[in-house]
This record gives sequence, C-alpha cells and structure tokens, in this order.
Amino acid sequence: MPEFYGYCGKIVRIDLETRKIKEIQLSKSLIKKYIGGSGFCSVTLYNELKPWIDPLGKENKLFFSTGPFTGTLWPQSSRYSVAAKSPLTDGWGEAHSGGFWGPELKFAGYDGIIIEGVSSNPVYVFIEDNKINVHDAGDIWCQTTHETEDRLKKEWGQHIKVASIGPAGENKVLVSCIINDKHRAAARSGLGAVMGSKNLKAVAVRGTQGINIFNKDEYLDVMSKMHEKIGNDPFTETKRKYGTTYLVEFMNEIGRFPSYNFQTSIFEYADMIGGEKICKNYLIKPSACFGCTQSCGRLTTVKEGPYRYIGVSPEYESLSALGSRCGNTDVEALLYAHYLCNLYGLDTIGTGGVISWAMECYEKKLLDKKFIGDLNLEWGDADTTISLIRMIALREGFGDILANGSYRAAEIVGNDTMKYVMHAKKQEIAAQDGRAHKSMGLATAVSPRGADHLYAFPVLDEGGFDKEIRKIYGEEYWPEMGERRNPKYKGYLVYSNENFAVLVDSLGTCKYGTVIPPTLYYKEIQQGLEVTTGMKFTIEELKQIGERIVNLNRMFNVREGFSRADDILPSRFLKEPSPEGPSKGEIVELDYMLEEYYQHRGWDADGIPRKEKLIQLDLEFVLDDLPLPKDSGGRRDKA
Repeated sequence: MPEFYGYCGKIVRIDLETRKIKEIQLSKSLIKKYIGGSGFCSVTLYNELKPWIDPLGKENKLFFSTGPFTGTLWPQSSRYSVAAKSPLTDGWGEAHSGGFWGPELKFAGYDGIIIEGVSSNPVYVFIEDNKINVHDAGDIWCQTTHETEDRLKKEWGQHIKVASIGPAGENKVLVSCIINDKHRAAARSGLGAVMGSKNLKAVAVRGTQGINIFNKDEYLDVMSKMHEKIGNDPFTETKRKYGTTYLVEFMNEIGRFPSYNFQTSIFEYADMIGGEKICKNYLIKPSACFGCTQSCGRLTTVKEGPYRYIGVSPEYESLSALGSRCGNTDVEALLYAHYLCNLYGLDTIGTGGVISWAMECYEKKLLDKKFIGDLNLEWGDADTTISLIRMIALREGFGDILANGSYRAAEIVGNDTMKYVMHAKKQEIAAQDGRAHKSMGLATAVSPRGADHLYAFPVLDEGGFDKEIRKIYGEEYWPEMGERRNPKYKGYLVYSNENFAVLVDSLGTCKYGTVIPPTLYYKEIQQGLEVTTGMKFTIEELKQIGERIVNLNRMFNVREGFSRADDILPSRFLKEPSPEGPSKGEIVELDYMLEEYYQHRGWDADGIPRKEKLIQLDLEFVLDDLPLPKDSGGRRDKA
C-alpha cells in the first residue's frame, strides 16, 4: 500500500551551482499543519531563508509547490504556488498559476521543486517520471516564452509542459513573471526576476504516473457531486461565455473600474474594451485549465493589421491595467499588449501600473526630458504603451527605469512623482479601488505579498451574497458586512477570507467556485480531502491551517522589518474622495478597519503577532524573530 494518497510523497531540491539533486520525503506532520502549495512554500522558505538577504542573490530560493488536489478530479485542480523573497517588495513573495504545468509535475512524481544556488551559465531543468537533468539553455536564452516552449517541445516532445521566463525575467525586471503553457502566469512579486537571477530559463516536465487515491469507491461519487455543485454555480454560465471579461462593464457600472491611474473609477469607454466586444469580434473558442468545466479562458485573435496575433485574451485585471488605467480605448492594441506581456514574461498588473504612473506624471509635467526623451506619454497612446512594454522587458531607455516598478522608478525620477505611485509595499495595486469596495482596500493594504486582490479575495460584500453572509458569519453581521461601501465588519471579513483563501492556495485548486462564490467551502473541502488523501481534518483544523500560514507570512515580513507602517495605501485612497459615479465622495477608512482586523488576528497595535497567538498556532519556532518590546531593556521573554 502506498504511504501517501493525493500526494507523490516527495519534493526535489535542485542546486544549480553544484548540480546536486536531492529528494526529500514528505512527512504526515508537515501535511497536517500546512496541507501543500502555499503552506509548504511558507514554512520551508521561512526556515531556509535568512532575513535581509538579497532577493536576487544566490541565497534566495525559489519553491514551486502543488497541493493534494492538483492533478486530481477535484474541480479546477490545476493550480501550483511558487514563492521566494520578493525583489519587488523585499518581503514575502508568492504567485500562483493554473494551466497544465502543476498537474504534470505531480504526474512526473513530485509535489514540489526547491531551486537554490546560481548557475554559472543559462540552464533549464527537465523532469520526466522521476528523472531529473539540468541542461544548457544557451540556445534559448533571450528567447520569448513562446519560442522557448516551442523549442523545448521540439527537443523533448509535444506532451511536455513548460514554465519559463522571457527576456524580462532574464533582465531581472522587477515586474517580470513566470509563464507556463504559453498563456498562464505566476504573475505577482517579481518572481521571474528571481528565476532570471539564477540563470534558470525554464522548468519542463513530463509525467505518465497516476495519483494514488485513498477511497476509490467513494471518490468518483464525491467528485461528481462537487462538479455538479460547480455546474449549478450561478457564475458558471457567465464565465463560460465571457470569462472574467464580463467584469469590465459590471465594475464600471458600480463605480470601481480604475481609470487613468486611479484618478477615477469610471471609464467612459468601458464598452469599447469589455467582454461583449471582445467575445463578439475576436473570440475563437473558450479555453480551460486542467480539470475545469468553467472554461474562463478565451482563445482570441486579431486577424490583420499591426496588432495581428493569436493567443489567450486578457482577463479583467489586464483589461484594466493595460486599458482603462492607461486611458487606452483601442481594443486590438490592448489585446496585443497583453499578448506581448506573455511573450516577454511581464506581470500585466505591474506593467500597466508603472506605465499609468508614468502617464500621470507626464500629464502633470513632472518627467524631465533626460528620462523620457521624445516619448509621448499621453493617455490613450496605444503605440507608446506597446513600445514601453518592449522597453521595460529589454531595459532600454526609459524602460530601464520603469523596469524597477513604479515605487523605485519614482525614487529615481524624484520631483514629487512618488505621490502618484499606486502601490502597497512597493507592488502595484490591482484593478480594485478600495474607495468603492472597502474590504478590498483593507485586503490590499495588509496582504503580505504587497498590493494584491487574491490573497484575501473578499467578495461577499459585492452584493447578492446576503444568504452566504448570514450562513457563514451569522445574522448579527448582516446587512453591514454585505455593504461594499460600509467599512463596518470588514476587518472580520478580510481576516476570515484570508484564512480560507490561503487554504485554497495550499490545496492546489482555483479560487473560482471556492472563494467566489463559496460553493465548495470548508465542508466540501473536508470531504474531498478525506476521500482523496485518507486524512481526516475537522473544519476548525482547516481554518487553523489557513490562519497558521497567514501568520507565518506575516512573520516573514516582520523579520524583514515590516510593521503597521507598511499596511498603508496611497493618499489618493485615504484623502481624495472618489470623484464620480456610485462611489462618489468615498475614501478608504483604513485605520478603522485595521483596528478590527488586528483584533481578530490577535496582533498588537503595531501589527505584530502576539506571542500567545503564535503559540496557539504551533509556531513557537518563530518566537525569536519577534521584535524586542520597547520597554524590554534588550530582553525577550521566552515562551
């Protein structure tokens, strides 16, 4: 009988400097406390990375990790996590991606890969059914992600799955990402730059092994019921038809579609770049990740003209980042800009964020000619946006400054440009205006990986989820918790959602249908884990796993010097009322929500986890990293 069900039972450690390869056996105690995916990344890197290391130096490590649901029949079981110290935020860095790469890694026999050291020359890793080799990548260095995948498939066969960096990662661009399956991005935190700093071009995998299931008799029945639940999800048909592009028109209607670098959250041309237009004029067919019946991807094409391409359509976030935030109304240019980001290996949110920052600074005449030369940075100039994408990826001209992210770019440029950097912890804010959606404002500020809408993904206050709020939280929190522009109870909502969302990231499944809406919630996950792995978890244990991971991520940042001072938003959100639309007059009441959030977390007024909370979560090993009390006289009380 196999020892592990739902897991391969091992992680591989690859030292690129020494070429040493070592397999590490999983332990049941590790699984019980951290599940997989994000959880495995969090505890491993906390223990193995020293504080204050250079994120682009040889001491940093990159951990790709799957979860117990990755590659199984659980709905939307495509996801993997990847983590390192972030060169963008100098704190906890983590990203996630779907597609087919994560499941293929498990079929090849591994739950995860730890990459350490720096290769003396460009290399790629090829894993095939427990066999691992490090190959020279000189002939694919400087290639795009698409060219890289095509070349490796020609070498090793069409069935391999590839995760790679493009020129942006090679050039250590801080808004670079990792692309797998040509169109799926582990986008945030600048992890493409970490991969590039190690001279690692790609990780290709091929597997033919199955995943052992504990209770085969009940498994198919349980999974069938889970898929039926997803099929009855009210969002499923909309996502099948439009993907997330439908959100463009919806967000614009409710006054939270960021435009012109968040100067407003109404875009007068939303219908020109939204889902209806894209699906009517450019759609070839829907596309899906492994194990997904919702098919929210869109294979699209522009058949002729300067923006001719064929690829996967932008999601909602990219349509805002490269569209409304830059004032771009040319949908074909927008589709092509997104395609270029995938080719070069750029995070579209970060890239759009830094370009829109430059455009606002240009509008306000704050950019010196010595930085921008003859560039025309007017709102809506699609050709300039496309040129800047290339310049950022290749670190050419003004692109070399923008490649550092908008926060560091403002430090270089000076002249009061920092005021227009829309960031949290130096990472560009996603297409979520916290003035119009208070819980998202709080979630953006407190996320350990910098500005991020997915770490908590609070959506129950978007409207239409009254039943779920009453069921999950109780009648006493309704209706205020469900009112998106009411700050009341949002600390509790974000606290609870973070715990659940990081659990989902640890399982290796998608947040659609779990977090939004909570169709497959704790009870369903509990049942799925039991038939898949044979391990029994109480719902309270599952909640505590999420809380444990959140606190570990927080302590990673505390160890790097982060505190409440870093749980902040730009003054635009705190002091400039939303100028128009349904959210006119609103600001983010951040301090009010932070107090409630810290209280639920069991953190002190400075956002530092209390010793008793860490002990409660079995995190005694981090206690020595707590800051010394101000009145301790240099002494720290031991537990």
